[in-house]
Amino acid sequence: MNRALSWLALGVLLLGAAELYLLHALTPLENRVLDRYVRNQAVKMAPDPDIVLVDIDDKSFADMQDEAGRWPWPRVVYADLIAGLAAQKPRAIVFDIMFNEKDRDRPQDDEAFAAAVSEHRNTYFPLLRLPAENDARGVPLADIAPLIGVARGKGADPEARAMLVPPTALPSDQWRVGLIGYSDDADGVGRRYLLRETIRGWQVPSLPARVAFDLGYPVPDSDDIVLAWRGDKGSMPHVSFSILYQEFNKSKRTRPADEFTGKIVIIGTAAPGLQDLRVTPIHSLHPGAEILGTAIENLKNGRSMRYAERRWPGLIGVALVLLLFVAFRTGVDARIAGAALAAVSAGLVATSWAMVGSLLLLPVITPLAAAWLFYGAAALAEFLRERRQRQAAMAQFSRFTNPHVAKLLVERGGIETGRREVTLLFSDIRGFTTLSESRSPEEVIALLNRYFSLQVDVVFKHGGSLDKFIGDCIMAIWGAPLDDADHAKRAVACALDMVDTLLSFRRALGAEDSGFDVGIGVHSGPAVVGLMGSQKRLEYTAIGDTVNLASRIEGLTKDAKRRVLVSKDTRDLCGDAFAFEHCGTFPVKGRAQPVELYEPKRKT
Repeated sequence: MNRALSWLALGVLLLGAAELYLLHALTPLENRVLDRYVRNQAVKMAPDPDIVLVDIDDKSFADMQDEAGRWPWPRVVYADLIAGLAAQKPRAIVFDIMFNEKDRDRPQDDEAFAAAVSEHRNTYFPLLRLPAENDARGVPLADIAPLIGVARGKGADPEARAMLVPPTALPSDQWRVGLIGYSDDADGVGRRYLLRETIRGWQVPSLPARVAFDLGYPVPDSDDIVLAWRGDKGSMPHVSFSILYQEFNKSKRTRPADEFTGKIVIIGTAAPGLQDLRVTPIHSLHPGAEILGTAIENLKNGRSMRYAERRWPGLIGVALVLLLFVAFRTGVDARIAGAALAAVSAGLVATSWAMVGSLLLLPVITPLAAAWLFYGAAALAEFLRERRQRQAAMAQFSRFTNPHVAKLLVERGGIETGRREVTLLFSDIRGFTTLSESRSPEEVIALLNRYFSLQVDVVFKHGGSLDKFIGDCIMAIWGAPLDDADHAKRAVACALDMVDTLLSFRRALGAEDSGFDVGIGVHSGPAVVGLMGSQKRLEYTAIGDTVNLASRIEGLTKDAKRRVLVSKDTRDLCGDAFAFEHCGTFPVKGRAQPVELYEPKRKT
């Protein structure tokens, strides 16, 4: 068992390592659990009031219909908005709208827009990155790098090209841009925001990284960050685009004059019709502008989530499996081990949940799955081993006692060897030779087996245990292996029923006059009982003077011309349960004093 347990533990650990570093089959489940923790923690936090969204919502589409017409709106609208916002001195105005085509029908609007952007250099725009397979047809990075803030890394390829789409509606000297690199994980949920993309050694910053860098916020030296969310979907401070636009065009304004002072303003859309909605841990339809705002807020406040190093789930799994291995190897009850594992599992889940509040993501599903897999397999192996042992014990005990007693012995954990007060019964066949003379050996064996089966059933019926067959003699015991205060009464009642069984057996054979009979001797006293024999073959038996005397009493039934004889010790233990006829005293070989014997009869 220990060797199998060692192999099982090794197999589970190898499977766990393969899951952590290769398979990742449990990663979607890990992500869903951690997403729930993130969402539960995020909704309790207030959003950063310094990040404000100017939302192009459905209301804005309706309200701007008369002034700006259908979408896309003339860019002079954005020029007016920039002027109105800039008057309140925000830290940055960040557009989450693409301006990658010139307005050929209204070039004057583009000019007004460019003038506003040129005047207010804290305006920022998205840079579109097309699929890498198109890079060969893209612009040389060495040429465009100074215009869009691309950093030349060590070993950068001077001939590198990339399909990047800047806001060409603006002059190139106004391209304060960055990539909008929010990508989904393998399960379709977006959790990370790009900080930079390295293209053949050239580092292209993301829009949040560009804004953060220009505003003096530290930008982590990594390709992306895991977003730390604050608030639920729609909880970020926001104002409808149309309301703000109309406010800026009033002669007498009603909104606070410093509403956007010192804030980072993001202009984007939450309208479903523009399809800028993404799946996040917070919501399945999360506006892209809010995601962009979350990335900027993370950089502004120096807070983002991070995953625990992969070794930690591995170490947790190894520790749990090794502890369970020790528990099973040292014989700890599987139920206790299971309860302890359940408590540890609950503690790890609670710890993982609490760590999200500290911006640490600790996946615990994989180590817990490994631990429960090992526990289940080890517990099953232990159960099967114990069942085999119980079955073997039941098979052994059922050879000499009835199934109920055998079951009690198994539940108690086996048989105790020691001295007990017991009653022994010996039953020997008389006159069988005449009955067997007219039958073949096979018929004689079958006849004896039928007879013994009937008599053993009688022994079991009265709670006795079959000690052994000695030739054509049955040896049975009461008071062992289980204690029985009425062992003498049960043995005597069994002896009388055995006589009745003999007579019925003779009638069934049509051999009432064959001389086939029985002699039964019963004696009570102390004896040593237990499993005795060699390691290869053990038998449950009793030894001692009580056993010898019971056998001698059975041998005296023929001389006393009685079927059943019991000793005075047995008679005294039976009290008045039976009527006893005194048969006299008889000398017994090996004993100095003669023995008083009695014939028991049922009371009428």
